[in-house]
Amino acid sequence: MSCCGTPRKPNEEEGNRITPFNTGHITQQPGSHPGLQFNEKGFQSPPLSPPPAALQFGANGSSSSPPPQPWGSPGHSPPAMAQFNPYAQNGSSSTGSPDTFSRLLTPQVLQPSPVHAYARTMTTSPPMALSNPQVVSPPLAQGASFSPPSDEGKIVVSIDFGTTFSGVAYGSSRIASGKVQQILQWPGSFETFRKVPTCLLYDEQGQVLAWGLEAKNASPMPGTTRCEWYDLFLEPKALRDDGEIDPRLPQIPPGKRALDLIVDFLSCLWEYAKEQITREIGAVADLDSADVWLTVPAAWDAKGCDIMREAAIAAGLVQSSRAGDRDWRDRLRIITEPEAAAVHCAHLTDLHRLRPSQNFIICDAGGGTVDLATYKVIGQMTNLEIAEMCARSGANCGSIFLDLRFRELVRTLLGDHPAHLDPASLAYFMHAFSETDKLAYMGEIDDDKLFYFTCFNVEDTDDPSVGLVNGELAIPGVLLRSEVFDPVVNQVLDLIEEQVRKTDQHIDALLLVGGFSGSEYLFKRVEEKFSSRIKTIARPADADTATCRGSAQYGLARRPLVSSTIVPRSYIMKVKLPAEPEDWMKRPAYIRENDSGVSICENRMQYLVVKGAILRKGQRVKTKFCKFSQSAQDHVFVATLYTSDTDKVMRYTDEGETTELCKWTVDLASLPSFQQNANMPHASGFYTEFELGLELDSAEVRGILLYQGQEWGRVVFDFLA
Repeated sequence: MSCCGTPRKPNEEEGNRITPFNTGHITQQPGSHPGLQFNEKGFQSPPLSPPPAALQFGANGSSSSPPPQPWGSPGHSPPAMAQFNPYAQNGSSSTGSPDTFSRLLTPQVLQPSPVHAYARTMTTSPPMALSNPQVVSPPLAQGASFSPPSDEGKIVVSIDFGTTFSGVAYGSSRIASGKVQQILQWPGSFETFRKVPTCLLYDEQGQVLAWGLEAKNASPMPGTTRCEWYDLFLEPKALRDDGEIDPRLPQIPPGKRALDLIVDFLSCLWEYAKEQITREIGAVADLDSADVWLTVPAAWDAKGCDIMREAAIAAGLVQSSRAGDRDWRDRLRIITEPEAAAVHCAHLTDLHRLRPSQNFIICDAGGGTVDLATYKVIGQMTNLEIAEMCARSGANCGSIFLDLRFRELVRTLLGDHPAHLDPASLAYFMHAFSETDKLAYMGEIDDDKLFYFTCFNVEDTDDPSVGLVNGELAIPGVLLRSEVFDPVVNQVLDLIEEQVRKTDQHIDALLLVGGFSGSEYLFKRVEEKFSSRIKTIARPADADTATCRGSAQYGLARRPLVSSTIVPRSYIMKVKLPAEPEDWMKRPAYIRENDSGVSICENRMQYLVVKGAILRKGQRVKTKFCKFSQSAQDHVFVATLYTSDTDKVMRYTDEGETTELCKWTVDLASLPSFQQNANMPHASGFYTEFELGLELDSAEVRGILLYQGQEWGRVVFDFLA
């Protein structure tokens, strides 16, 4: 009888197993540590109403502290900036009416901005909006033509940084006809893995002793701390409230932050990946100038993505490759996991029988999160393009929550046997469950079976009443189903049901990817619930690496394979507006007279873009603003950006259901309009009109300062704690 329950036989259900690429195995261990052993096998993780219209004027906004020097500071004209979107091509502008918001609700083919720079941020008082948002693009330069990117042949490396497992893929147009060349292999004792555990082992001084498989399979040792599942600390609620962190998750070591752990792991992963890629393709591997694509969960907001960007840069994933290389940060791209997986699955058209105009849902069920997104296949299959059809969603209900529930079940069963509840014993039980029964469990047909787990401490007395006999713990299958599997699997089914409901169109295929999709019980329950409504329900043979492959394919395509996205949440600014009768009736306490004697209502909400809006990749939403300055020294403008996950359109900040996301600073001193007003005498100050633009990628958010339709500079948001 196996100490890990009842595993599959070696040749059992061979058709459902994930077969590695037929590539040479790497024989060198990554960073070997004496005394630590590899385990034989690892679990492979796998129409909305527009906001109220109003005539909008400016108001005072100043800072009490000396401003930093972002782009646009005195003496600076806009520098020659790096191209933000690698797929952007100059094209004619397609600008809508300035007094309408409806353009946000329909897809439009607009050209992305070709410029990008960075600046620091600081705080002042709220801004004043001048007009409703509109979607714009910069004009086509005189004599410009459409041409392919000049950096063809560049290496593209994708990193799927997962809660339980991480993977690396790479490719180049110079090798293998531009296809994804390789999924890096990770050596174990008896077999080669395509993903490596996202795990670290620290000593008492906080130094990394081991990482990956070595850290995952290390036995508990005095003075060491094993860290895993730490990316869940970047989930939006956890970032803003420590009380929202699941208490069952492993604690971050003292003196460390989740950011520090991510930097350490990415550093180890990147060094190993560079060695192996260089070994495999030799001189072709110019990794110093490689484009790096990093995946994040769909449920993350811009703050989590910003932390991941910070960590990746600190880990050296991108860096300056030559003198004058000012654009190196732009080589790091962040993409959501379901978007990357959708790109890969959409290419498997023969397998999934996807055709133009058909809709499909991606369910990326990983170790920590389950992410969902709906896409439509558009264009011709020879020039594949997909478009997002409704706002993506996700939740923390990945496979590790089976592990956590299993641990709680063991603690309950053995509550009167503390000899089996020490950390080493619990880790032993969890390892046995995770390596075999978690994926092989079949559900109701296993209700009458007993699943056996060998105890780490075999000297304790037997207790048949809880299944403790002869050094083994026997757990009935029906108990595993009711206490461990069903609560988590039902949450995944509810997420899929909600995504189907939101799409409001016929779904032709539901594709499951990620390590958790390898669960036989999960796949069976999905088929039972949705097969009558969705013709094709499938999981690719390479489901556990679909995200990693898809992000690499995206990078190699050198064009936006996902042509449009659905804004998953509203982006709003706190503004002051001329008081209206409704304000006098509802919020008289918010009304003040400004320095010009105009009655102004404070704490109003100005929507930059509403939840559910359809935006083309690289599309820009802009809003006119006005800043009141007392003097020429009052030239720094700061706004607070809020988000809201509700469909409700709010008028005031106290209506709730909003979250402060970040602050962004703009130095207006270099604007010609500001300089002209500043050089003229004004007894009571002056106003400066300008525009702020918002760019929403699949994962990141960026702000732009505009003047007379031209980009004057960019800012990097100062994300709030």
